[in-house]
Amino acid sequence: MSGDAWVTLAVLVAMFVVLATDRLTPVVAVTAATISLLLLGVIDAAEAFSGFSNPAPVTVAALYVVAGAVDKTQALQPLLAFVLRPRAGRPAPASRLLIPAAAASAFLANTPIVAMLVPSVTSWCRRVGQAPSKVLIPLSYATILGGVMTAIGTSTNLVVSGLVTEAGGEPFEIFELARVGLPVALVGLTVVLVLAPRVLPDRRGPDPSDPETRGYTVSMVVVPDGPLVGGTVEEGGLRHLQGVFLVEIERYGRVIAPVAPDLVLVGNDRLTFVGNVDLVVDLQQTRGLRSAEAPHVAFVDTPRHTFVEAVVGSASPLAGRTLREIDFRARYQAAVLAIHRSGQRVPGKLGTVRVRPGDTLLLLADEGFAGRWRHHEDFLLVARRGGPSPTATRYAPVTLAVVGLLVLLTALGVMSLLNAALLAALALVAIGVLRPSEARDSVNLDVILVIGAAFGLGAAVQTSGLAEQIGDSIVTATDGFGDVGALVGLVLMVVVFTELITNAAAVVIAFPIAMNIADDVGYDPRLLAIALAVAGSASFLTPVGYQTNTMVYGPGGYRFTDYLRLGAPLSFAVMTTIIVTVVVQS
Repeated sequence: MSGDAWVTLAVLVAMFVVLATDRLTPVVAVTAATISLLLLGVIDAAEAFSGFSNPAPVTVAALYVVAGAVDKTQALQPLLAFVLRPRAGRPAPASRLLIPAAAASAFLANTPIVAMLVPSVTSWCRRVGQAPSKVLIPLSYATILGGVMTAIGTSTNLVVSGLVTEAGGEPFEIFELARVGLPVALVGLTVVLVLAPRVLPDRRGPDPSDPETRGYTVSMVVVPDGPLVGGTVEEGGLRHLQGVFLVEIERYGRVIAPVAPDLVLVGNDRLTFVGNVDLVVDLQQTRGLRSAEAPHVAFVDTPRHTFVEAVVGSASPLAGRTLREIDFRARYQAAVLAIHRSGQRVPGKLGTVRVRPGDTLLLLADEGFAGRWRHHEDFLLVARRGGPSPTATRYAPVTLAVVGLLVLLTALGVMSLLNAALLAALALVAIGVLRPSEARDSVNLDVILVIGAAFGLGAAVQTSGLAEQIGDSIVTATDGFGDVGALVGLVLMVVVFTELITNAAAVVIAFPIAMNIADDVGYDPRLLAIALAVAGSASFLTPVGYQTNTMVYGPGGYRFTDYLRLGAPLSFAVMTTIIVTVVVQS
């Protein structure tokens, strides 16, 4: 291997390590890796920044604007209300939710679809007595599977289309990925519908007798001279709260746990409760108790305040930091009342708790909080607690018409995907569905930067000779299994890369390797590129491999290993389907 190939390999390994250990966000890690290869002379400036002249980032940005319009107008709410409507007195089966969600995801970005559906689906689960944990992971997986059917289904597909164009080929037609994506979606949805009810846990809420159960952790303080002072825990009605458990009491720096029913309460005792979100909210109204976060609550507690749940993502500036370090109140104009972390109680004072990706924060905020932060990387999901269900606005039909026109123009070949996406985004702003500032906020700039910077990594893998070396190694290692063995090695590599780094970076790095394998064993390069795009979206094993998986982590009350229960057999089924489909069509 050449010196440049060794340098490229070293930089990629370093990038994998920092991403796998959550030391840097994807945008920082990928950009740093590309710049390092530029400074080390492996690639030149044109190669390093070639991604920003490629149609893929601009197309993805335009489609984010379209998805933002669908989100703002709640255009999918009528469909959701229809599919969740009980028939003959029986709750709607999961198939009536997952199949439309997958179909919608074929034409819209997965993230806003899941963001729109999670609050409504969770409320529906409570009404019909269904555990959200049985539904939300399948919802995330269904949108991922739906996204592999069209060229606009995910940013990963657009990135591979851009790579094909850069290599001298034609960009993907809108339904071209269905050659591989449709069988994958059908098999994957079948696996989800059959296995999800059997393998996913049933977590309906906290058991009052178990302090380690799912629920929010919230701290309350006994008001000096209040009605609870001098009485016991039992007399104060704090012993047998339905759905809320008193975990411990901190008094003068000493922790009392477990809490005896005859313990006498004194002023300024700090009580820690664990419970479901609705009952944690009710604790704020208990006479004789005030929130331990009272100074912060007073800052935002106005007649127009509301309770909000917000899920922290892996790229959020909150991840790995305490609320105090980031000065949460000043930054977000909101107060954290409680934290939910699946599978365990959150110890310590909220201000000193180090926030993790997947944590769900219960906030007291003004009514504009959700609008301000819904499209920022700080929170993957922002959902208001209580209040009426969202309804479609008067611009919803217009928005859906624009989406339909985008698909039609592209499918008929009247316009390229880039031009159609830009036209749709501009039309939505011109009509007034989105203000220019809302269109700007709809775009996930980190994803755009990752895509642009990742092209430099692909160029380094190709020009350094590393792609040829890895491709030859895969072919040699699987020589005993024939051409199929090389395909298995490639698909497995991409799936592993996708779990370790972002989908876009995974397919950009793997693309030149795939093209070398196509040359070595005689596969159609375009078919292999489609398989690469589909495999790049197959992120089902962890809550952090894909954004929608992280978004449902807190609301579903999941633990890290819950994703493996359904994700492992689903990943095997998807990889097998990709391989069989490519072999049959070759």
